[in-house]
Amino acid sequence: MAEPLVRDRARLLEVLTQRSFERRRVVLSSGKESDFYIDCKRTALLAEGHYLIGRLLLEAIRRDAPSAVAAGGLTLGADPLASAVSLTSFLEGQPLHAFIVRKEPKGHGTGQWIEGLSALTAGAPVAIVEDVVTTGASTLKAIERAKLEGLTVLGAFALVDRLEGGREAVEAAGHRLTTLFTRKDFIP
Repeated sequence: MAEPLVRDRARLLEVLTQRSFERRRVVLSSGKESDFYIDCKRTALLAEGHYLIGRLLLEAIRRDAPSAVAAGGLTLGADPLASAVSLTSFLEGQPLHAFIVRKEPKGHGTGQWIEGLSALTAGAPVAIVEDVVTTGASTLKAIERAKLEGLTVLGAFALVDRLEGGREAVEAAGHRLTTLFTRKDFIP
Protein backbone atom coordinates (compact mmCIF):
# COMPACT_ATOMS: atom_id res chain seq x y z
CA MET A 1 0.00 0.00 0.00
CA ALA A 2 1.41 3.41 -0.98
CA GLU A 3 2.38 5.79 1.83
CA PRO A 4 -0.57 8.20 1.30
CA LEU A 5 -2.97 5.24 1.58
CA VAL A 6 -1.22 4.03 4.74
CA ARG A 7 -1.80 7.49 6.25
CA ASP A 8 -5.42 7.47 5.03
CA ARG A 9 -6.00 4.04 6.61
CA ALA A 10 -4.58 5.23 9.94
CA ARG A 11 -6.74 8.36 9.81
CA LEU A 12 -9.88 6.37 8.91
CA LEU A 13 -9.29 4.07 11.87
CA GLU A 14 -8.90 7.13 14.09
CA VAL A 15 -12.18 8.64 12.84
CA LEU A 16 -14.05 5.32 13.11
CA THR A 17 -12.76 4.88 16.65
CA GLN A 18 -13.76 8.39 17.67
CA ARG A 19 -17.09 8.65 15.85
CA SER A 20 -18.42 5.15 15.20
CA PHE A 21 -17.14 2.80 17.91
CA GLU A 22 -18.83 2.39 21.31
CA ARG A 23 -18.35 -0.01 24.21
CA ARG A 24 -21.91 -0.74 25.31
CA ARG A 25 -24.43 -3.57 25.20
CA VAL A 26 -26.44 -3.67 21.99
CA VAL A 27 -28.55 -6.08 19.98
CA LEU A 28 -27.17 -6.34 16.45
CA SER A 29 -29.20 -6.75 13.25
CA SER A 30 -28.27 -10.45 13.41
CA GLY A 31 -30.15 -10.65 16.72
CA LYS A 32 -26.94 -11.33 18.64
CA GLU A 33 -26.05 -9.35 21.74
CA SER A 34 -22.70 -7.60 21.82
CA ASP A 35 -20.68 -5.48 24.22
CA PHE A 36 -19.52 -3.15 21.45
CA TYR A 37 -21.05 -1.38 18.49
CA ILE A 38 -19.63 0.13 15.31
CA ASP A 39 -22.00 2.47 13.46
CA CYS A 40 -19.99 3.21 10.32
CA LYS A 41 -22.63 5.61 8.98
CA ARG A 42 -21.45 8.11 11.60
CA THR A 43 -18.11 8.17 9.80
CA ALA A 44 -19.25 7.53 6.22
CA LEU A 45 -21.57 10.54 6.29
CA LEU A 46 -18.82 12.93 7.38
CA ALA A 47 -17.07 14.64 4.46
CA GLU A 48 -13.66 13.38 5.60
CA GLY A 49 -14.96 9.88 6.30
CA HIS A 50 -16.65 9.70 2.90
CA TYR A 51 -13.39 10.71 1.24
CA LEU A 52 -11.24 8.23 3.19
CA ILE A 53 -13.68 5.35 2.71
CA GLY A 54 -13.88 6.06 -1.02
CA ARG A 55 -10.10 6.05 -1.41
CA LEU A 56 -9.48 2.93 0.65
CA LEU A 57 -12.34 0.78 -0.60
CA LEU A 58 -11.58 1.78 -4.20
CA GLU A 59 -7.94 0.76 -3.70
CA ALA A 60 -9.04 -2.61 -2.31
CA ILE A 61 -11.48 -3.16 -5.19
CA ARG A 62 -8.88 -2.17 -7.80
CA ARG A 63 -6.41 -4.60 -6.19
CA ASP A 64 -8.71 -7.60 -5.58
CA ALA A 65 -11.43 -7.13 -8.25
CA PRO A 66 -9.76 -5.01 -10.94
CA SER A 67 -12.39 -5.73 -13.61
CA ALA A 68 -15.30 -4.45 -11.47
CA VAL A 69 -17.41 -1.80 -13.21
CA ALA A 70 -19.63 -1.02 -10.21
CA ALA A 71 -19.82 -1.22 -6.43
CA GLY A 72 -22.92 -1.56 -4.31
CA GLY A 73 -24.59 -3.42 -1.53
CA LEU A 74 -27.55 -3.78 0.77
CA THR A 75 -29.24 -0.57 1.82
CA LEU A 76 -28.69 1.32 4.18
CA GLY A 77 -25.20 0.49 5.37
CA ALA A 78 -23.71 0.16 1.91
CA ASP A 79 -25.32 3.28 0.40
CA PRO A 80 -22.71 5.87 1.45
CA LEU A 81 -19.90 3.38 0.77
CA ALA A 82 -21.02 2.78 -2.81
CA SER A 83 -21.39 6.52 -3.28
CA ALA A 84 -17.90 7.18 -1.90
CA VAL A 85 -16.31 4.55 -4.15
CA SER A 86 -18.16 5.78 -7.22
CA LEU A 87 -17.29 9.45 -6.65
CA THR A 88 -13.64 8.67 -5.90
CA SER A 89 -13.32 6.47 -8.98
CA PHE A 90 -14.76 9.23 -11.18
CA LEU A 91 -12.36 11.81 -9.74
CA GLU A 92 -9.49 9.41 -10.50
CA GLY A 93 -10.63 9.09 -14.11
CA GLN A 94 -11.68 5.43 -13.96
CA PRO A 95 -15.36 5.53 -12.98
CA LEU A 96 -17.20 2.71 -11.27
CA HIS A 97 -20.96 3.03 -11.05
CA ALA A 98 -22.81 2.67 -7.77
CA PHE A 99 -25.86 0.53 -7.10
CA ILE A 100 -28.13 -0.10 -4.13
CA VAL A 101 -29.70 -3.45 -3.27
CA ARG A 102 -33.12 -3.03 -1.66
CA LYS A 103 -34.22 -5.21 1.25
CA GLU A 104 -37.56 -5.66 -0.51
CA PRO A 105 -38.57 -4.92 -4.08
CA LYS A 106 -39.76 -1.42 -4.83
CA GLY A 107 -43.44 -1.31 -3.89
CA HIS A 108 -44.53 0.65 -6.95
CA GLY A 109 -43.50 1.32 -10.53
CA THR A 110 -41.08 -1.30 -11.81
CA GLY A 111 -40.75 -3.29 -8.58
CA GLN A 112 -36.95 -3.12 -8.81
CA TRP A 113 -34.69 -4.87 -6.34
CA ILE A 114 -31.59 -2.90 -7.40
CA GLU A 115 -31.31 0.84 -7.99
CA GLY A 116 -28.66 1.73 -10.55
CA LEU A 117 -29.03 -1.52 -12.49
CA SER A 118 -29.92 0.35 -15.68
CA ALA A 119 -26.32 1.63 -15.91
CA LEU A 120 -25.00 -1.94 -16.01
CA THR A 121 -25.04 -4.59 -18.70
CA ALA A 122 -26.09 -8.18 -18.14
CA GLY A 123 -23.27 -10.09 -16.48
CA ALA A 124 -21.45 -6.90 -15.43
CA PRO A 125 -18.64 -7.60 -12.96
CA VAL A 126 -19.34 -5.89 -9.62
CA ALA A 127 -18.01 -5.54 -6.09
CA ILE A 128 -20.30 -5.81 -3.08
CA VAL A 129 -19.60 -3.26 -0.34
CA GLU A 130 -20.62 -3.57 3.30
CA ASP A 131 -20.05 -1.50 6.41
CA VAL A 132 -19.80 -4.14 9.16
CA VAL A 133 -19.74 -7.92 8.76
CA THR A 134 -21.00 -9.96 11.71
CA THR A 135 -22.67 -13.19 10.54
CA GLY A 136 -22.31 -12.39 6.84
CA ALA A 137 -26.08 -12.53 6.28
CA SER A 138 -26.39 -9.02 4.82
CA THR A 139 -23.36 -9.51 2.61
CA LEU A 140 -24.71 -12.83 1.34
CA LYS A 141 -28.14 -11.32 0.74
CA ALA A 142 -26.59 -8.55 -1.37
CA ILE A 143 -24.47 -11.06 -3.29
CA GLU A 144 -27.44 -13.34 -3.96
CA ARG A 145 -29.71 -10.50 -5.11
CA ALA A 146 -26.99 -9.09 -7.40
CA LYS A 147 -26.52 -12.53 -8.95
CA LEU A 148 -30.29 -13.00 -9.38
CA GLU A 149 -30.37 -9.67 -11.22
CA GLY A 150 -27.74 -10.95 -13.67
CA LEU A 151 -24.59 -9.37 -12.24
CA THR A 152 -21.28 -11.18 -11.77
CA VAL A 153 -20.06 -10.73 -8.21
CA LEU A 154 -16.26 -10.58 -7.96
CA GLY A 155 -16.08 -10.30 -4.18
CA ALA A 156 -17.20 -8.42 -1.11
CA PHE A 157 -15.42 -5.47 0.51
CA ALA A 158 -16.21 -4.32 4.03
CA LEU A 159 -14.99 -1.66 6.40
CA VAL A 160 -15.03 -3.86 9.52
CA ASP A 161 -15.13 -7.60 10.20
CA ARG A 162 -16.40 -8.23 13.75
CA LEU A 163 -14.73 -11.69 13.61
CA GLU A 164 -17.99 -13.44 14.49
CA GLY A 165 -18.25 -15.92 11.64
CA GLY A 166 -19.19 -13.61 8.79
CA ARG A 167 -15.99 -14.10 6.83
CA GLU A 168 -16.32 -17.86 7.10
CA ALA A 169 -19.95 -17.73 5.93
CA VAL A 170 -19.11 -15.55 2.91
CA GLU A 171 -16.12 -17.70 1.99
CA ALA A 172 -18.10 -20.93 2.49
CA ALA A 173 -20.53 -19.59 -0.12
CA GLY A 174 -17.59 -19.29 -2.53
CA HIS A 175 -16.90 -15.55 -2.29
CA ARG A 176 -13.88 -13.52 -1.28
CA LEU A 177 -14.21 -11.00 1.56
CA THR A 178 -11.70 -8.16 1.87
CA THR A 179 -11.94 -5.94 4.94
CA LEU A 180 -10.12 -2.76 5.88
CA PHE A 181 -10.32 -3.43 9.64
CA THR A 182 -11.30 -6.12 12.12
CA ARG A 183 -12.56 -6.14 15.67
CA LYS A 184 -8.89 -6.41 16.76
CA ASP A 185 -8.23 -2.89 15.44
CA PHE A 186 -10.77 -1.55 17.95
CA ILE A 187 -10.40 -4.04 20.81
CA PRO A 188 -6.80 -5.36 20.84
